[in-house]
Amino acid sequence: MDQHCAWLSSAVRRWGLLATANDWIESTLGDRGTVKILSSAAVLRAYVTDLLPGVALCAAITLVSLGAQSLEEHAFGHPYIEALVVAILLGMALRTLWEPSPRWRPGIAFSAKQLLEVAVVLLGASISFAAIIASGPLLLSAIVATVFVTIVGSFGISRILGLPTKISVLIACGNSICGNSAIAAVAPVIGADGDDIASSISFTAVLGVLMVLGLPLLIPLLGLSATQYGILAGLTVYAVPQVLAATVPAGLVSTQIGTLVKLVRVLMLGPVVVTLSLMASRFRGDAPESRGRRFNLFKLVPWFILGFLALAALRSLGLVPNIAVGPITRTATLLTVVSMAALGLGVDVRVISRVGGRVTAAVTLSLVLLLIISVGLIHGLALS
Repeated sequence: MDQHCAWLSSAVRRWGLLATANDWIESTLGDRGTVKILSSAAVLRAYVTDLLPGVALCAAITLVSLGAQSLEEHAFGHPYIEALVVAILLGMALRTLWEPSPRWRPGIAFSAKQLLEVAVVLLGASISFAAIIASGPLLLSAIVATVFVTIVGSFGISRILGLPTKISVLIACGNSICGNSAIAAVAPVIGADGDDIASSISFTAVLGVLMVLGLPLLIPLLGLSATQYGILAGLTVYAVPQVLAATVPAGLVSTQIGTLVKLVRVLMLGPVVVTLSLMASRFRGDAPESRGRRFNLFKLVPWFILGFLALAALRSLGLVPNIAVGPITRTATLLTVVSMAALGLGVDVRVISRVGGRVTAAVTLSLVLLLIISVGLIHGLALS
């Protein structure tokens, strides 16, 4: 019986289906030695049945969120508030009115973690190393420098304002790389909980929308060319759809440049998360020792980040056809929305209300810092 439970636990963990697989299997099988051994197929069937209610609930919230985004597109031409933001807000609202019972929790937990990790992997299909290299070393250096300096600066601002370390890291990465997607990808690496994620995403998303609306006003104020404005939008706006919304009024050149710069920022997610993973391992005391232990990348770096980089490499080698990129990216977006619904369902609104003012101040000051650095690099390096 012990061997059977151990094998099942190992198998479930290997496929990333449930972080607490051993506890679930033991609770399903009951007291060892007194319960008949279930076949692996029966255990898997019971496990999937356990997930269905919570996953279905998250899927329902996702459908409503996508519907709201569609209405925005019809009304305004662009979804200024993305479906993933609507999903987390709807999940939080539902949690405020109703706390999910144990029947719903396994599926909600699965949607919040495993589905999100798969979404991060699929984002790699949107990255092409060839297009990034073609943009030139000066622009690439400016993007990398902006991301690095802004992460450090945003983290420092958040800590000075008294925010916890994990929320500070989430705000810094979200502000510097790709907003909600970066927050969602970094969260499992640093062990952030649902309250940390919801606090970061909710206020980052609101100010991100204001950024999209206000950024075009800087074109005449700063005397920016179409190319310079595209670079500025790519360096400062959080999400790719928001970059499109911010650059379309300035013309096709701004849109193309802004999208390219934004994709390079997204690519920085891989190295940043790898670095955070190594740092987190050292803080936990499980980093590899210089003696007697061999460095094992697969133990230190989350599997989904390796998958992200692998898929980006395959895309760059031409092994992922262009016709498949769109469906893969849309699937990643859909899974992210489902995950955000799950995170919202696990959020205690009272916790967010306690840090709301400080989070808002941290995100606002971080955005100002990002704008100053970006404009300084554009003019200082004569990017045009």
